Amino acid sequence: MTKEFTVGEKVRVMALPPYVKTAEPMPMLRPRDVIRLGEEGIVIDRRPGGYWGVRFARGAFLMDSQYIESIESEITDSTY
Repeated sequence: MTKEFTVGEKVRVMALPPYVKTAEPMPMLRPRDVIRLGEEGIVIDRRPGGYWGVRFARGAFLMDSQYIESIESEITDSTY
């Protein structure tokens, strides 16, 4: 099941993929250490195949929805 996010939503990396792909017109593969486990980013767009463009401190990358989680839903869940 693919998770749904909205553009502008804050997300956190909950697992590291084997590699990451840049969110550029001509994507490039980068080693997984360009992002850290627990790093937070902002969703910038939706891509085909369950991928999300996410802006992190070191650039924008395409992330499969299985590797990220929403920060806002975690905050609202813990307030009850």
